[in-house]
Amino acid sequence: MTDRDVHLPVAAQPSVDSLADYARRAEDGGYDCVWLPETWGRDAVTVLSTIAERTEAVDLGTSIVNAYSRSPALLGQTAATLQEASDGRFRLGIGPSGPVVIENWHGLEYGNPLRRTRETVDIVRQVLSGESVDYDGDEFSLSGFRLRCEAPDPAPPVEVTGMGPKAVELAGRFADGWHAIMLTPDGVRDRLADLERGAELGERDHEDVAVTVGVTCCALPDAERARELARQHVAFYVGGMGTFYRDALERQGYDAAGTIHDAWQDGDRERALEDVSDELLDDLCAVGDPETARERLARFEDVDGIDAVAVSFPRGAEESEIEATMDALAPKPV
Repeated sequence: MTDRDVHLPVAAQPSVDSLADYARRAEDGGYDCVWLPETWGRDAVTVLSTIAERTEAVDLGTSIVNAYSRSPALLGQTAATLQEASDGRFRLGIGPSGPVVIENWHGLEYGNPLRRTRETVDIVRQVLSGESVDYDGDEFSLSGFRLRCEAPDPAPPVEVTGMGPKAVELAGRFADGWHAIMLTPDGVRDRLADLERGAELGERDHEDVAVTVGVTCCALPDAERARELARQHVAFYVGGMGTFYRDALERQGYDAAGTIHDAWQDGDRERALEDVSDELLDDLCAVGDPETARERLARFEDVDGIDAVAVSFPRGAEESEIEATMDALAPKPV
């Protein structure tokens, strides 16, 4: 049976308390895991510490924190601490993000992202083992670091995001899980083949790699409002957040991704929105009235090889719309 998770909202929220309230709502609704992205708002560590204190059973994790703005040793310390604070419910999701975030926002060089992610995972695992960390890689060289607190038992899983074939193949080779975004059900199937190939190259069983697919969802009585919010969300990410989302859609056969990106970059937001076709919206998202959204979300859950589908929300959704969507798609009645 496929798990159903929640990605907490990426857009600005009124307070840390409001994010914790969403997490409690997800727990009450039977969701399996609450994921928190770290973008340009509150940091993930502080918020997840609060959520760990205010929930009891739901898993919680980062999806994602980037592999540049914190050192691998610090990420390992953070994972150990959050595993302790949550009584063993934490999952660490990391990824390279992209140049817009790393270079423009953090002022760091975005170089060799796949190798950096791989080495970060290796070092985090060494930190979590409680043993002395001695590592000599292409991106990092460490010697002598060791946790002063007791190593977590069990160690939290270390999962990665990836959009392109090579990134997903590498996830299959070395990660405990793969987080997929901006994929249709058919797009997920294509990337699962890459994951399986990577697992084979790493002499692993691909079923040991947990697959979580994030799906933009909006379930409202006003179906047109739900579609409008999702259309704005897709246009923003394809057009305004670098080239990775555009490339992911083009790999899946959506040539319009290029025109969406170009229109957004030219400042023509209206044309960018128009280029997000109904077909693309319906293939990529689960939006509309509650019944329709549930049916479209089920298409992802029916893909063989997916372990969890994570309900995420359009960046422009208001608090009441987030709550309505979360309740409409909850595994159990709220």
